[in-house]
Amino acid sequence: MDTTYGQAVALAVPVFVTLIAVEIAVDRARGSRYYHLADAINSLSCGIVSTGMRVFFGFIGLFTYEWTLTRLAPVRLPAGHWLTWLFAFVLFDLCYYWNHRLGHTVGLLWAAHSVHHQSEEFNLTTALRQPGTGSFTSWLFYLPLALCGVPVPVFLLVGVAQLFYQFWPHTRFIDRMGVLDRWIQTPSNHRVHHAQNDIYLDKNYVGVFLIWDHLFGTFQEERADEPIVYGVRGQLKSWNPVWANVHYYWVMLQDSWRATSWADKLRVWFAPPGWRPPDVAARFPKRPYDPRRDFSRFDPPRRLALSLYVLAQFALLMVANSHFLALLPKQSGAWNLAYFAFIMASLVTLGGVLENRREFLILEMARVSLVCLAVAASGAWFGGVRDARVVWMVAALAVASVATLAAALWWGRGRALAAGAT
Repeated sequence: MDTTYGQAVALAVPVFVTLIAVEIAVDRARGSRYYHLADAINSLSCGIVSTGMRVFFGFIGLFTYEWTLTRLAPVRLPAGHWLTWLFAFVLFDLCYYWNHRLGHTVGLLWAAHSVHHQSEEFNLTTALRQPGTGSFTSWLFYLPLALCGVPVPVFLLVGVAQLFYQFWPHTRFIDRMGVLDRWIQTPSNHRVHHAQNDIYLDKNYVGVFLIWDHLFGTFQEERADEPIVYGVRGQLKSWNPVWANVHYYWVMLQDSWRATSWADKLRVWFAPPGWRPPDVAARFPKRPYDPRRDFSRFDPPRRLALSLYVLAQFALLMVANSHFLALLPKQSGAWNLAYFAFIMASLVTLGGVLENRREFLILEMARVSLVCLAVAASGAWFGGVRDARVVWMVAALAVASVATLAAALWWGRGRALAAGAT
């Protein structure tokens, strides 16, 4: 398991949450409405799923990097020299550029990266909306650092620094920044990257240094006469973080299955996003997507009480996720996996509750009921926590949750009956 990454995220979460809270306060004070509860929770849920997947599968990239460094690198750079760190930071940024660019132009890689672009808003929670399947492919792009002899600790810390740098440009509250917009990643440049307008599509890939976009012809500045439309073409229309991660794989799988040519069955996975085999496109036509014409915010009707319930439950899951990250080196892999599975299943049911789907209300009631029974029967929580106060608190919260959901279901049934009577 990649416990180093988990520990780094655990340290950064309080900072991220504080900055998000500040941005929300500014958003409310200005009345700009750049935040919507369901969208923000879904973005953060995807971030939690991504962190867990990186913890369990990050070893793939780490093992391959160490093997390449040990067996194939002609030189070893000294970890204690500042030039090694500068070289690694710049080279990592170049590798990130190509990882990011191919993530927009190769179907299989877009299936992973598209998660980050699905939000129809653009705020600091969007920065944390990271893919859960990226650990399976992204490591390929950073092997040049291993071949150049960059030590593992330098590689890991530079990667974390680059990732954390990319948090702040995800905001609409910072306008153009003059000369900086020509040289580094800034909010204005990154707003362009998250746009689905034709003029902005597939531009501004850099993590930090804009020289790569200028050098490879992918720079586009933000224009006052072209308001940005955020999100992906062919909207997700779901608050389920697991479906967000598998959605485009499913789209490609369907097209691959339906294609008659074996070459097209394979090409689906490597062609640019949106490409479809000609015979499949003819038999299952789709109207070309136009963001100006077709975009409509996904906002299913929901009740205020349920929104507040989800907000409270999500806050508890944020605490549980921090506890999970802290426990990583202290408990067995099986218990770590069980804890993460519980968190992920909880996020899925909460997403369904946000969509106001009755079956997910029932699933959520079953989830919190099982939590209550498990804690009462074992007298413990994950990590061997046997403090009676913690156990009773978890049980009390579960009981209160069941009561709240039962009331919501009863109230919804009563309204439906009343509507039918009229």
